[in-house]
Amino acid sequence: MKFMHYKSGSEVKLAVCCEDRIFDVAALGEKLPADFDELLKGGEEAVDAVAEALTNSETADKAEVTGEIVYAPAVPNPGKILCIGLNYYAHGKEIKMNIPETPTVFSKFNNTLAAHNDVIKLPREAFKFDYEAELVMVIGKKGKDIPQEEALSYVFGYTAGNDVSARDLQMLTGQWLIGKSCDGFAPIGPCVVTADEIEPQNLEIGSKVNGEITQLSNTSNMIFECAELISYISKYITLEPGDLIFTGTPSGVILGKPEGEQNWLKAGDEMEIFIEGIGSLKNKLA
Repeated sequence: MKFMHYKSGSEVKLAVCCEDRIFDVAALGEKLPADFDELLKGGEEAVDAVAEALTNSETADKAEVTGEIVYAPAVPNPGKILCIGLNYYAHGKEIKMNIPETPTVFSKFNNTLAAHNDVIKLPREAFKFDYEAELVMVIGKKGKDIPQEEALSYVFGYTAGNDVSARDLQMLTGQWLIGKSCDGFAPIGPCVVTADEIEPQNLEIGSKVNGEITQLSNTSNMIFECAELISYISKYITLEPGDLIFTGTPSGVILGKPEGEQNWLKAGDEMEIFIEGIGSLKNKLA
């Protein structure tokens, strides 16, 4: 199933997508999850309950969200946003960095969250703005020291993410944080697809800028697979429901081009991240 969040006045509401229709989960039934935290807590039983409610056409019709949809971040309040750098062989080669022997982990904060169709305001103190198409894992249950063979059972679902980066800020020091954590620099969405519908290591992934393809690869080209990343991180950091793990980007970023061909993103550009089975995440820059 596909879950998302949308804005209704001052409220952010949990919804489920079915084909081309969107349904307010709370309106489908009183005993259904009231928010994303309850959905994660309920796990498969909660997802099944929502699916069952959708089979009642009369109830579904009343719960359908119509008119203009204003998206909210697909995961509204993650406890942690963990990111993996250099996780595709070709990407490491294009930016002339050694292939890591262990995952390169960094973080973002909740100020970086943005939704599908949100406009991202660029900071005035930087100008080398770049895109990074990434598959994002949404953790579904608490875990520590998770064995690799069990790791994917800890994933509630997957979404598309864009690790927007200010390369000039990123490279100022040996720490990437400031160039990765500007406001709006982690758009995710448009939805979270439950893990039962996704094979994470065989998905077409790519990006477009102003309609032109800039990245095109497959998640099978990851250096460290999703299960390995979860197991590795959980050795040191307890994973909690709702945590996000950005799994790295394939080749084709602006940073990887020859210096004379680096046409950095600017206000007015539109970025699109597309991942097979999930959909397209679009954001304009201002």
